[in-house]
Amino acid sequence: MNFIDELKWRGMIQEISPGTEEQTNKELTTAYVGIDPTADSLHIGHLVGVMMLKHFQNCGHKPLALVGGATGMIGDPSGKSSERNMLSEETIRHNMECIKNQLRSFLDFDSGKPTSAEMVNNYDWMKDYTFLNFIRDIGKHITVNYMMAKDSVKKRFSGESEGMSFTEFTYQLVQGYDYLWLYQNKNCKLQMGGSDQWGNITTGTELIRRKVGGEAFALVCPLITKADGGKFGKTESGNIWLDAQRTSPYHFYQFWLNCSDTDSEKYIKIFTMFSKEEVETLISEHTKAPHLRTLQKALAKDMTIRVHGEEAFEKAVEATEILFGKATKEMLSNLDEQTFLDVFSGVEQFEISKSDITSISVVDFLAEKTQIYASKGEARRALKENGVAINKEKVNEQTVVTPEFCLNGKYILVQKGKKHNYLVIVR
Repeated sequence: MNFIDELKWRGMIQEISPGTEEQTNKELTTAYVGIDPTADSLHIGHLVGVMMLKHFQNCGHKPLALVGGATGMIGDPSGKSSERNMLSEETIRHNMECIKNQLRSFLDFDSGKPTSAEMVNNYDWMKDYTFLNFIRDIGKHITVNYMMAKDSVKKRFSGESEGMSFTEFTYQLVQGYDYLWLYQNKNCKLQMGGSDQWGNITTGTELIRRKVGGEAFALVCPLITKADGGKFGKTESGNIWLDAQRTSPYHFYQFWLNCSDTDSEKYIKIFTMFSKEEVETLISEHTKAPHLRTLQKALAKDMTIRVHGEEAFEKAVEATEILFGKATKEMLSNLDEQTFLDVFSGVEQFEISKSDITSISVVDFLAEKTQIYASKGEARRALKENGVAINKEKVNEQTVVTPEFCLNGKYILVQKGKKHNYLVIVR
């Protein structure tokens, strides 16, 4: 497969240096993407670079994931208006291990083939490099004029922010040296990243040219945005993480399922391994019946299974059915507590004590203990009209609420009409 053609139809190329396609067509090539280990999990904003490596490997090349133990201690100024907090070596090592485990869902590290992925840490070759040696061996090859001309630097000096420390100013030299080191030690001839990395990457290609007379290449993809102009991967509650403890599989699935039609058409090309023909078929099916959300469902399924596995995907689908479709008490009972709380995190809640429901009429439960209904009369009317369900089962005036109603030992779900859910927490 032609790697550049693959990225082109997926909309994943913004800028590319001359000769890149010829290089990748000529021979098995090694390329890297840098990831700063600022957390112990990747978020979906990282996945564009990861998918570039995935497609690269799929096209018969060797991917390197550079987790920046050294550069993570500095902070990349690209796209930032202020300096990043520095991390300890211990924290960075921990974060690296967590990130590598997540990357295994996307990249083959273990086959032993020439195309097997590797993870490298720039701290390993920077930790013993003295400042004097660095400015003598590397600094003299790149002029201050060249560094100042980079957009990421110019923006920080334009008065829009508090300026830039010398530490950050040297970042592009450190990243450039990474590329040089990988070029010399791993035969790496291509660096990829987001379009905000173009300046840093081309500093590396220039350093390789000036210091060793070598030819290296650069490729960047567009920064991913949402159709409404919002930042991709950000929600009201923050980043969408790959770690299930930070973002539950249910919420991860919901993120992709709730993408707009426009975004889904873009994301399904970028974040999945579906072929061009498969994508075109899905888009065609979706266009004929948008209400079925064919694109969103295919995208959410593919991403959730890849990151969290088949079982987590099935639970997420079942949980979604519980909130929006026809569900049963048995389905509710099968949910683990965290998923249950995720599903009903936005609904109105009431707290009562166990002593309140030793044996209480449903009318008193709805109108006195919880105030789901404003009065007993209103509760009775709703019950007579068959408009109340507890734990997805219809109830009537004769129903007596007891502790056996509690799901997971402490939750009772009340549905008022078709759309209004209430969660009663029994302490």
